[in-house]
Amino acid sequence: MGLSVMILGLVLFLGIHLFITRRDARADLIARIGEGGYKVAFSLVSAVGLVLIVWGYANYRANGWIDVWYPPVAMKHITILLMLPAVIMIAASYIRGRIYTTLKHPMLAGIKLWALSHLLANGDLGSIILFGSFLAWAVIDRISLKRRPDSGAPPIPVGGAGNDAIAVGVGVVAYLALAFAFHPVVIGMPVFGA
Repeated sequence: MGLSVMILGLVLFLGIHLFITRRDARADLIARIGEGGYKVAFSLVSAVGLVLIVWGYANYRANGWIDVWYPPVAMKHITILLMLPAVIMIAASYIRGRIYTTLKHPMLAGIKLWALSHLLANGDLGSIILFGSFLAWAVIDRISLKRRPDSGAPPIPVGGAGNDAIAVGVGVVAYLALAFAFHPVVIGMPVFGA
């Protein structure tokens, strides 16, 4: 049951995020229900999808684990290393500086690195579906951004090296919080010492 719920959550969450890549359809919907209605609908569908992903994955991990392959232990160490730049990239998408201008879409780059690194370390069916779906979405969204007339990004001013230093600092703090608090408590799996 957990796997089905997680897949439904992925369809909702990633589906609504794929919908926004279709700029004409998005514009038509906004024209029909208004900007505010669109934002509320987008937020609700995203939130429901995210809750279903988290609940379904937790239920799957507790009750329906299905091994597909057994990654070498070294892959977990590689994942831990790759997660630091992934989190810094995500921070740099909001604290914009040279990292942002170099990567153009650091949020998508960070999500791709997060998903890929977790695919390396997890060989079970649920993880392959979860992280593979996010990786596929990030690749599709990045390709669609090359074809869109707009950047798809909110208008946040771009700074210089100072913003990069702040993004790295925020990324390191977020990385440590994810590793020492979020992952062991929410996911139920310690990052270090496991």
